[in-house]
Amino acid sequence: MKKKRKSLTLLRRVMPYFWKYKMTMFKDLSCATLTTICELILPLIVRFITDRAQNDVSSLTVSAILIVGVAYLILRVIDTAANYYMASVGHIMGSRIETDMRRDLFAHLQRLPYSYYDNTKIGQIMSRITSDLFDVTEFAHHGPEEIFITTIKIVVSFAILSTFNIYLTLIIFSILPIMIFFSRKFNKRMRTAFKESRVQVGEINSQVEDSLLGVRVVKSFANEEVEKDKFESGNIRFLDIKRNMYHCMASFHSTTRLFDGVMYIAVVVAGALFLRENLITAADFMAYLLYVTTLLTSIRRIVEFMEQFQRGMTGIERFTEVMDTPVDIEDSPDAVELTDVKGNIEFKDVTFSYETEKGDVLENINLTIPNGSNTAIVGPSGGGKTTLCCLIPRFYDVKKGGIFIDGRDIREYTQESLRRQIGVVQQDVYMFSGTVAENIEYGKPGATRDEIISAARKAGAHEFISSLPDGYDTYVGERGVKLSGGQKQRLSIARVFLKNPPILILDEATSALDNESERLVQKSLEELAQGRTTLTIAHRLSTIRKADRIVVLTDEGIAEQGNHKELMEKKGIYHDLYMLTTTD
Repeated sequence: MKKKRKSLTLLRRVMPYFWKYKMTMFKDLSCATLTTICELILPLIVRFITDRAQNDVSSLTVSAILIVGVAYLILRVIDTAANYYMASVGHIMGSRIETDMRRDLFAHLQRLPYSYYDNTKIGQIMSRITSDLFDVTEFAHHGPEEIFITTIKIVVSFAILSTFNIYLTLIIFSILPIMIFFSRKFNKRMRTAFKESRVQVGEINSQVEDSLLGVRVVKSFANEEVEKDKFESGNIRFLDIKRNMYHCMASFHSTTRLFDGVMYIAVVVAGALFLRENLITAADFMAYLLYVTTLLTSIRRIVEFMEQFQRGMTGIERFTEVMDTPVDIEDSPDAVELTDVKGNIEFKDVTFSYETEKGDVLENINLTIPNGSNTAIVGPSGGGKTTLCCLIPRFYDVKKGGIFIDGRDIREYTQESLRRQIGVVQQDVYMFSGTVAENIEYGKPGATRDEIISAARKAGAHEFISSLPDGYDTYVGERGVKLSGGQKQRLSIARVFLKNPPILILDEATSALDNESERLVQKSLEELAQGRTTLTIAHRLSTIRKADRIVVLTDEGIAEQGNHKELMEKKGIYHDLYMLTTTD
């Protein structure tokens, strides 16, 4: 009963997707009714002919036979048209439901915070948004049809056969509850097996993605065999899961097949005994055999559908698991747009910790960053420098305290307007699969080519872009593999120039570059920072000597503040770090 309640809960969750196409569903079920009528009428036609032939053969005229034949042929034409509608429009309806669910799932994924992606494998997400929802398509189309058709056949068959011989009818239909009992028993095992299979598909997707995206590292360490062994382990695990799944399916189908035989032999034996006692006519007996054949065909279809049902329910369950993941960072009901930004930023008693960590990463941080100033954040690894900057665009929310822009708590602004006013240049630059122009345009969707070129010029990227085979229309490859680190970094800076935000965050933007690339990028960054409130996280301290203020952040909080000269004279943590990382 627990599983049934869960299934009903899941079905209620996806019912709005079905309801959207209720008219198509109604037409589909109407067509299903027509096809069912055609199947149920044939045994009655055979009974009519057999009865006439047995009791009054003279009444079985050629015209009567032809009328019956033509009438049934007309029904078959109707059946063909109805079946075409079900097979085409019905499947399209299922695909539309899948499309709607995938759209909502992707939209929800876009709203989930950084913390979700910190703890979730992308391969698992890909599995949920692709193969899982494909199973939902088949379920969405065939589910209502199969249940509706089988219900009609069972009810109508029972009603018709009861008029022939109620006792034989009860004998046949008494087998159905036993079949249902065993079906429910195997269904629970199938659901578990299908879910394990889906989870492992996600694991394989994650492993393949990880290995292929890191293929250059794999090859540089000559670790192809290591990756093959890792993949083989996951692949064998998948085989074991599928082996268990197919054992469950085989048990399910074999048991149903056994009951098919039991039902057939029950009709034959009991029907023969009733014939012997003149409790049933030969025509009725023939009709029983045909109706049982029709009934068993429907049961087989339901059995096949139950496998599909479990796949669909597994897909729906995994869909709802993501959709039920809370969006931790939400706009407040009275959130306002952040406009006319001056760029004053203030941290007041800010404390923050990650969900997976016990201690606080930041504790009681108080920091004021005046508008238009260039503030550098430095300190040892693990001190919370990147975390501090990630709190400003609300990639994470503070645990205690507040962050204010222009005197107002950032939680009072809409996230979209807040992030629109902040530009971020990171060390690990992500390039989307597409052209150079498309990657720059990401900073301002819909920007003109002139605007894109202007941004590239400001970022010092126009010269190298012009030298590419197709200029701004050059395909950069997946994750920008066709570009050097310095080129990718300058494109990311061009994005921010195009976005033109009043607040700028530079997260170790030059630490992974060679000296020449660093020089070019640093020049672009200095131009980008002009007139903006800028926070720079620096690994190479020589790049932030001109900063208006340098904040030294350790795991115990802000240890020192001041400009380069002041901190060097103080001979504290900054002085020691500087002497370690520079030769000046």
